[in-house]
Amino acid sequence: MRFHGLSHHAATLCIVAALAAQPAAAKVISVSATTPDANEKLQEALILAEPGDTVQLDAGTWTLTDGLSLDVANVTVRGAGAGAGGSVLDFAGQQGAGEGLLVTSDDVLLTEFAVLNTKGDGIKSKGADRIVYHKLRVEWTAGPKETNGAYGIYPVESTDVLIDSVYVRGASDAGIYVGQSKNIVVRDSIATENVAGIEIENSYDADVHDNIATKNTGGILVFDLPSLPMQGGHNVRVFENVVNDNSTPNFAPKGNIVASVPTGTGVLVMANRNVEIFDNVFDNNGTTNVMIVGYRYEHKDPKYQPLPRAIVVRGNQHGKAGYAPKFPGGEQIAAAMGGSIPPILWDGAGDAVVLDPVGVLSLNLPDVATPQSEAKPAPVDLSKGTVPAALPAITLPESMEAKVR
Repeated sequence: MRFHGLSHHAATLCIVAALAAQPAAAKVISVSATTPDANEKLQEALILAEPGDTVQLDAGTWTLTDGLSLDVANVTVRGAGAGAGGSVLDFAGQQGAGEGLLVTSDDVLLTEFAVLNTKGDGIKSKGADRIVYHKLRVEWTAGPKETNGAYGIYPVESTDVLIDSVYVRGASDAGIYVGQSKNIVVRDSIATENVAGIEIENSYDADVHDNIATKNTGGILVFDLPSLPMQGGHNVRVFENVVNDNSTPNFAPKGNIVASVPTGTGVLVMANRNVEIFDNVFDNNGTTNVMIVGYRYEHKDPKYQPLPRAIVVRGNQHGKAGYAPKFPGGEQIAAAMGGSIPPILWDGAGDAVVLDPVGVLSLNLPDVATPQSEAKPAPVDLSKGTVPAALPAITLPESMEAKVR
């Protein structure tokens, strides 16, 4: 470092000031599950970590009774693996109903550990920008139960979200859920035996790709709901996923919006706009591979737009579907159509373009106030509509992508 034209004393002061302005060297805080006060040491490490630090979880199982929290920016929480023999945070004895881990700071990386059997959500982040969930497992080990926590991976109110290579099983609402956020990527993950496998809700600009959504009630949901601070969900691409055998009976607590998702739904789009569903592999979804509907529930939000708009379905592979439809009247419609309904179901509200060479069934309910009991189901051709311009790919900050390489 050169200080042209400065006196020796002034240069020395500049060097001291420059060093003082830099953060302390990043450190690794190792935490063991085998010490007598392991639980306290783990939370203490999350509190005492400074920006740039890594909290390293050794291999082992923490038996936790209270939730954990992190509110320090630019911290990595890294375990020794999310599988057997890795780093496991087990909340089976949790006293409260909160989440297992709550993150409220920016630029956080969570990687290589498991969270099990929380009373509430597994891992939640709120207002945490540029957050990365990577190689995690969140699971309710007894399988689908109404008493399981609602969400497995749960970022909300964030900008720049990456969910990469996670496994979630048993959530009583959504396994992987992103809400009221923007600039989102969910990829290379597995969601199984949840009510909703993957859900993008009231969010802008999301890519959901290369995931496996199997044995859920519904595989992938793209929703927009009323009376939330962030509305008008749009620009969501769902592509190159495997969405199959979503056959788990709905076990959501009554009153939850996902309690209405019919068993056997592949992808469900409700009240969103500019959604592309392409290059996915669908198979063995008993109700439908793709369902496009308006929001048909009572609400008091004058700004809410309940119709799906500019939905495009193209280039997908469709296996067996529609053989056991679980929406009201579905069985009767299937019987009248020879035992099954087409792979794509539209309630008749809003607009969609379907370019896949498969049948589409319309319920002919263009007014969302009209009850489903007045449906007039009939085949419909949705291939003639104007296809909107293709949505751009989502690009996350390079600093986030670098963390998972």
